[in-house]
Amino acid sequence: IMQKKRLMGDTKHFCPVSLKENFVLYPGLQEHAAKYKEKIYYFSTSEYRDKFLKNPEEYVAHNEPLQAPPLRVCLLGIHGAGKTTCARQIADKLGIFHIQFEEYLQELILPKTKRKVGPSFDEDQEDDDKIPAELEEFSQPINKTETAKRKQEVKLTDEEEAIKANLMDNMELPPEVLDKIVPDWWKKEPFRSTGFILDGFPRTSDEASYLSEQGLCPDVVVYIQVEEDDILNRLFPPRLKKWKDKRHKKKEYKKKLKELKAKKMV
Repeated sequence: IMQKKRLMGDTKHFCPVSLKENFVLYPGLQEHAAKYKEKIYYFSTSEYRDKFLKNPEEYVAHNEPLQAPPLRVCLLGIHGAGKTTCARQIADKLGIFHIQFEEYLQELILPKTKRKVGPSFDEDQEDDDKIPAELEEFSQPINKTETAKRKQEVKLTDEEEAIKANLMDNMELPPEVLDKIVPDWWKKEPFRSTGFILDGFPRTSDEASYLSEQGLCPDVVVYIQVEEDDILNRLFPPRLKKWKDKRHKKKEYKKKLKELKAKKMV
């Protein structure tokens, strides 16, 4: 028995409304199918199917084929797995943007915090600040008003406080903060037409659900899995060097401070 060949729409098994609205290739479902001009279209939701049927011409190709979105990759893995190193190489090879999520969050609040925040940046911070301040106090008099200005903290907005809490205590970012950050990488230039590799996001099941609910689908998700010994060998040497450098720096500061105190007593 000869069967008539089923003709798929311009987007094949991907949802044409998701492509038009969010510029993503989102797989459609057979239960949300519709027929238009003898072609079958699949949709990600029944709402998108109804939207298509109200104005099909808005979502189909006319003089030129529909433009496919660029590559979007999410690269995941535990701290020290080598995500950033791999992401930089992939981005350079494919000519797409590399977005390091936590680094991006740091840049958003850096103008007010003046330094990066988080457990790895707060280690020995008080000692590192205290000794240079004492040195400055002994070497040259500081105006009280100037000292007060330095100590005065710049007030953060609610969104910035949420970002700081995420970086320092791993508190979950609320959807309203994610709304101001994440969708732009899918919907705004230059990311929209170039593509990107997103390093370190999503980090939780809630963040993954957020992407799904917003229709922001990556084309590829890669999880890097490594042995604990490999992570130890990668992270321990630079941490040890950093600790030694801090010890040496603190020793030099204390030596100078002792000399300044001796001069002041004379």
